[in-house]
Amino acid sequence: MITHVTTISIFVTDQDRALDFYVNKLGFEQRRDDPMGQSAPRWIEVAPPGAQTALVLFKPTREMPGASSFEAAVAHIGSFAPFIFNVDDMQATHRELTARGVEFSDPPAKQPWGWWATIKDPDGNLIGLHQ
Repeated sequence: MITHVTTISIFVTDQDRALDFYVNKLGFEQRRDDPMGQSAPRWIEVAPPGAQTALVLFKPTREMPGASSFEAAVAHIGSFAPFIFNVDDMQATHRELTARGVEFSDPPAKQPWGWWATIKDPDGNLIGLHQ
């Protein structure tokens, strides 16, 4: 039976720049950085310490599986990410990430369903934060 989500991909244009952002600005741990062939991008996984699910920082290429996958992937760069990060203290997270240079496109705001904010990665991908 299926037990959990192992990885979720986010499309990036520069894997090294994305790796630096997720590790050095968001505080994630790097779990993998493996070659995927001579001309292919690397398989890079990062995750919050102790998390079960990791992000794959994936650079789309024309050689990736699926006839229209490349165009669809490139079209998603700079859009709203298909996942949301949970935080334990939104105000403290905002202070800490702002001090590290993370851009908040939506600062923390109290909503009827909890605290919400949106950050932006180096490719303009918008990532929701929820408490």
